[in-house]
Amino acid sequence: MQHEFWLTRWREGRIGFHQSQVTPLLERHWERVGLPRGSRVLVPLCGKSLDLFWLLAQGHAVLGVELASQAVEQLVAEHALQPEVTPLPSGERYRMGQLEIVRGDVLELAPSVIAECQGVYDRAALIALPPELRARYVEHVYGGLPPGCRGLLITLEYPQAQLQGPPFSVEREELARRFEPRWAVERLAVEDILAEQPSFRADGVSALSTAAYRLERR
Repeated sequence: MQHEFWLTRWREGRIGFHQSQVTPLLERHWERVGLPRGSRVLVPLCGKSLDLFWLLAQGHAVLGVELASQAVEQLVAEHALQPEVTPLPSGERYRMGQLEIVRGDVLELAPSVIAECQGVYDRAALIALPPELRARYVEHVYGGLPPGCRGLLITLEYPQAQLQGPPFSVEREELARRFEPRWAVERLAVEDILAEQPSFRADGVSALSTAAYRLERR
């Protein structure tokens, strides 16, 4: 994983990827995932996302994974949480009721950490990784989730030659190649968001869409 890149962004406060609201595609399409209340949901590369708390409000237990200690510390401070912190071989585990955050590298997660997750929500992880790491990420993380696991994956699509990621463009065809046949992949929605993203326009990107997919482990 590109450790220093992300750690530097958090240290310097350059976190334009952090949203000040819950992700609209999550609110609109999570119900179609069909995950029962009480299910444990994995949120990789979670940062301090408000999506964590939205999922908690839906009655889920939430397991976030985040590399940057600054992100975890800010999440705890901004929500006045009082975590129980325990060491792990390559990080720490923060327990806060139904919310747990593992501070460490998602690509180094022990299989036992995610083996009981019945759900997954991925808005920021897959698109944050270059192609060679996306393959490893899907194999290690999605490959460690149990049969019947269901989730929501949100991607970006744009002409990759026009911009050096992250975030990276991840096309529908790539998802089919990386996930199937072990996962069923259903495209739920695609939206043109170029008008809402002035930074992409300033960088010369001519088209930008976001897409939501329902995943289910066979």
